[in-house]
Amino acid sequence: MRDSVVVRFAVLGPVRAWRDDTELALGPPKQRALFAYLLTQAGHPVAVHDIVDALWGQEPPHSAVNVVQRHIGALRRILEPGLPAGGRSRWLVRSSGGYRVDVGLECLDLLQFRHLQEQAQQAVESDARATAAGLLVDALALWRGPAASGIPAEVRAHPVFTALDGERLVTVKKAAELVLDAGPGLGVNVLTELRRAAALYPLDESLQARLILLLAANGHQAEALEVYRSVRTRLADDLGVQPGPELQAAQQRVLDQTYPLGAWLPAGRAAPSPDPDGRVADSANDSSSQPCPVRLAQLPGDLAAFTGRRDELALLQGLLPSSGDFEPAPTTVICTIGGMAGVGKTTLAVHWAHRVAGWFPDGQLYVNLRGFHPTASAMSPTDAIRSFLDALGVPAHSIPAGLDAQAALYRSLLADRRVLILLDNARDTEHVRPLLPGAPGCLVLVTSRNQLHGLVAAEGARAVTLDLLSDSDALAFLSRRLGSERVTRERRSAAEIVASCGRLPLALGIVSARAVVNPAFSLASIATELRASRDTLDAFSGEAPAADARSAFSWSYRLLSPEAARLFRLLALHPGPDCCLPAAASLAGEQTSRVRSLLAELVRAQLIFETMPGRFSSHELLRTYATERSRAEDTVQQLETARHRMLDHYLHSAHAADSLLAPDRERIQLLAPAPDSAVNQFLDQADAADWVGANQHVMISLLEQDAELGGRHSWQLASTLELSLDRSGRWQQQLAVQQTACKAAQRLGDVLGQAHTRRALGLVSGRLERWDEAHAQLSRALELFTEVDDAAGQARVHRHFAYLSNRRRHHHDALRHYAYAKALYRGMRQRSGEASVANEVGWTYILMGKYHNALDECGRALATHQVIGDLNGEAAAWESLGYAHHHLSDHDQALECYGQALKLYRKVRDCYLEAITLVHIGDTRHAAHQVTQAALAWQAALEILEEMGHPDSEKVSTKLQEAAVPGSEGIVAG
Repeated sequence: MRDSVVVRFAVLGPVRAWRDDTELALGPPKQRALFAYLLTQAGHPVAVHDIVDALWGQEPPHSAVNVVQRHIGALRRILEPGLPAGGRSRWLVRSSGGYRVDVGLECLDLLQFRHLQEQAQQAVESDARATAAGLLVDALALWRGPAASGIPAEVRAHPVFTALDGERLVTVKKAAELVLDAGPGLGVNVLTELRRAAALYPLDESLQARLILLLAANGHQAEALEVYRSVRTRLADDLGVQPGPELQAAQQRVLDQTYPLGAWLPAGRAAPSPDPDGRVADSANDSSSQPCPVRLAQLPGDLAAFTGRRDELALLQGLLPSSGDFEPAPTTVICTIGGMAGVGKTTLAVHWAHRVAGWFPDGQLYVNLRGFHPTASAMSPTDAIRSFLDALGVPAHSIPAGLDAQAALYRSLLADRRVLILLDNARDTEHVRPLLPGAPGCLVLVTSRNQLHGLVAAEGARAVTLDLLSDSDALAFLSRRLGSERVTRERRSAAEIVASCGRLPLALGIVSARAVVNPAFSLASIATELRASRDTLDAFSGEAPAADARSAFSWSYRLLSPEAARLFRLLALHPGPDCCLPAAASLAGEQTSRVRSLLAELVRAQLIFETMPGRFSSHELLRTYATERSRAEDTVQQLETARHRMLDHYLHSAHAADSLLAPDRERIQLLAPAPDSAVNQFLDQADAADWVGANQHVMISLLEQDAELGGRHSWQLASTLELSLDRSGRWQQQLAVQQTACKAAQRLGDVLGQAHTRRALGLVSGRLERWDEAHAQLSRALELFTEVDDAAGQARVHRHFAYLSNRRRHHHDALRHYAYAKALYRGMRQRSGEASVANEVGWTYILMGKYHNALDECGRALATHQVIGDLNGEAAAWESLGYAHHHLSDHDQALECYGQALKLYRKVRDCYLEAITLVHIGDTRHAAHQVTQAALAWQAALEILEEMGHPDSEKVSTKLQEAAVPGSEGIVAG
């Protein structure tokens, strides 16, 4: 059975492998580099020490040999998934103390390339130079980029790969040399390779001389002379030398026209002659047009039920003059319409093209370039131009050979005409550039799933990016297809269908079609069906490819590099609405610099989008598709390892942020993060606070996900997030988070995890005035911390008990608990904890009306915090002192203390306590009859609390209303 499997390999460009028609993911960069190195030596054994040298150079790790063996084992399993343990591999074999890739000519592009080179040499020796040129053209067509592109740069710099690139260069030169003597048909094919090589080796005079001669021989004399001038300038600027004899001779041959021009010009065109200055006119611009036999009208039919897109249509309409005089624009108008698969790019382009077709009296051209066709049979620019030339009435025998000549004729035919050209489903900029007219008067619409930055940058194209439909447009979409009566009758189910389809037109169209052909189905039953298949795309499968979401997405996915495809699959593990760059790098287990380029590839393919710099998201249906592909292509172990790296990224980054925001606060100790897990390093407290705010929702989702899977990250994330949730007043969310984490810790039998989550549950239950529940949770937490001999945990529980007692005005109970906490901190010699207890004791004295006692306790707390540099503790002590002075009616001293606290809270980015201090400042100002200043402080506090969504905002709003300061409703803090 194994003999029937066809395996193919490629190293002339990206390193790739296929089993039958399925491309294989070759693993991490070092593993792919190892395989590429073996492929360059196909058929020959490679010693392990040579492999180590190629992969790591002069400083290999101690485990290098073991790593090589693991990579070999992994590659064997990828190439032969059914190979039994210890079985002999068919393609990757042990040989002479090393390893050998054992493949035939038909399996490896490098072997085919060298075979064609040998055949070409034999043809030269037989004086069959045209045959030799053709063989070299075929050999060069096997290359898809630099040898082994995509592997780590330091490995690709190895001589074995640079030598391969050198082989290509030699072949290009030889092909150009032969083609100059071989006659029509091959020059244009070599010209593309020659231009590419000339760009890579701008000071290779021999290469540049061949480019000059071949350009001239192919009818581009002006460009040939421009190449000479450019190389001459660069030689002078970079090396301080003049062109050598070979370059000078090439220029002179172009000026003298001593090369076989006639063989290269299309039929009916004469060789150009030099102008008085010695320049040669570019013959590509010399073309006569023939009238079209019929008026061009190639647009597909418009969609009768087109819905929405009012903003996009207005933007498109703005590309044309507002008046109806049909005056052409001074340049060709080009517009790109981009967006993810299924968002309606073609539908919009065709609809608008029909609306404005009357502005272009010479007709419309349309071509589907099939840039993302499932069979990979994208239409080449050459085929597209030939179809346009046919439509423009050019006889087949008059169409010149070669893309450049065809493009020149095409541009000439469109000169002085006003034609609308719709280039649908383009893969990239180079796919459409030859199809652009050269003169003003035409309109070009290009649709693509990729972002065509090249057209925008170089051609001045306007870019329109389609987003999902709005809710109202999506409902209108259903109404146009199902009838407004049916949608109105079941509006709630229709809204659920819109939500399940993610407002994606393709998905809505598929579901609408199902509802139309089954009129007896209620929309409620269809909504239920969608709900039941939420984790798959089965409900969105129709007649592929036009009505199948899975097929549509696959067209973009199939064109990704293996690394980008893997990252796309792994991103489905990320639970949040968007993902930051370090999290994506952790999922992939790669450096952020490498992952940044992979994310850019996914953005270009419209499979994800950048919500803001450095944060990425995707449509829910695309996430579902990524999950499906992951189940099919990745092992459970691979996914679990990636998930673990991602969890470690968030846990350790959150821990680092919390440590920066409150450096003297007790916190849990973590094990080291997983290898290749990126941990954020924050510039300052503001940076840390911003990161926590941006990622809090993601971490809560991860916590819930990990709890379901029985992981240990759940309670640790809950502990790390506790302070930020408490400060923001999200107490119901805190309750749910800690309950989830506590259950996870219980299932694991993790006593410390249970202790921390129960302590947090006790505090938040007190916030919500669930006194019995709070007491029960704190009592159990104290038992558990005592069981594991965690004195810091016990002290925290006693402080929580004291807080609850104060809330219930049981102040003597509070003082008793603070005494226990103080003794525990003193036993640990933890000065920050002991000072914090002193401040909280002072606050208790304030509540008891013993303000002078409070000043003594809070003063001691302030002194200790200042000595040890605890800014958070110092700010809290200043705030308590201010509160005590306020109640002693010493308003100036209170404001002085509050001012110190406010400055520190802003420095440590504690927005909630900043707001509370502002409230207290307002209270003191109001007590001192400074009503306007009081309103300013309360307004500033209210803005902070409302932005946080904190429940305390209602109390502050009431203060402002009751103060009734004239004009205070418009006050904004300065």
